[in-house]
Amino acid sequence: MRLALFQPDIPQNTGAVLRLGACLGLPVDIIEPCGFPLSHASLRRAGMDYLEHVEMVRHADFDTFLSSLTQSAGRLILLTTKAETPHTRFAFADGDVLLLGRESAGVPQAVHEAADARIKIPMRQGLRSLNVALAAAMVAGEALRQLGRLDG
Repeated sequence: MRLALFQPDIPQNTGAVLRLGACLGLPVDIIEPCGFPLSHASLRRAGMDYLEHVEMVRHADFDTFLSSLTQSAGRLILLTTKAETPHTRFAFADGDVLLLGRESAGVPQAVHEAADARIKIPMRQGLRSLNVALAAAMVAGEALRQLGRLDG
């Protein structure tokens, strides 16, 4: 299983997702361009000293990222407020890639169409979305629970 960030806007959120990946043993894909200079310095505050413990793969664009998925044969699972299926009712599998959109704009329609599945985090009526790092933690936690990988 992997986490993937589509053109992230906020370095602190990206650093927090990288820290999450380090702690849970999940590689993190960064699909560029980012809304900030992607450097150790920009990620250090939220990522702290965890950055050296995460496998981070940078992709120049979404097409390059998709090519890497074809090689690994994983499913692309998009977290989106536009989905019908709650993450708690989705059957995760080893090899899934959990894709999170930009904080400011989500993902374009072409990315929605490229996803193998689309899931959402159920929320109270009238509220839009969670912070991208919180969403990543919630869904990754559920996925790893289903796969029996949180017992250690």
